[in-house]
Amino acid sequence: MAVVPVEHPPDQRLDDFSAVFDAYFDEIHGYVAQRLGPAPAEDVVAETFLVAFRKRARFDPAKAAMRSWLYGIATNLVHKHRRAEVRALRAMTRHGLPATLPSHEERVTAQVSAESLRSELAEAVARLSQGQRDVLLLTALAGLTHEEIAAALGISYGTVGSRLNRARSKIRAALGGVNPMEADHG
Repeated sequence: MAVVPVEHPPDQRLDDFSAVFDAYFDEIHGYVAQRLGPAPAEDVVAETFLVAFRKRARFDPAKAAMRSWLYGIATNLVHKHRRAEVRALRAMTRHGLPATLPSHEERVTAQVSAESLRSELAEAVARLSQGQRDVLLLTALAGLTHEEIAAALGISYGTVGSRLNRARSKIRAALGGVNPMEADHG
């Protein structure tokens, strides 16, 4: 899923927090919803912006762009829901996605998930280490660059590359050498 960057991001300050919220809410919500599902995403995204608001005095634009900082907060909060995320991926392995979903957004998310997270892939993602899964999903779901991921997670650029490489290798091995980003092999 391609992420559309914000056309006019707010200044790299948090003086007008409503502008920050308006500029980044949809993007952060989309990322969290793909990791945890629509219901928990509402709470996690609300908590993301609450944490950002409370810690706004600590935000340092020299260390990370606001977008990366918010993704870092969201990813840390997703960790609180890690067990549920792994259970959901394993449930997809066993049962697949529900046949009907009430909203258009949920149907689109389900369709994308069904195409890109078939059961073998879901199980492989669930088996990745937390660090590898975070890097892989920030790349695949949020469309962040290596630099943005490094800033969001507080790790080096090289660590991003090595975690992503290891994650991709494990996914490929779990899928019998098939690259899920190429042709439909299902």
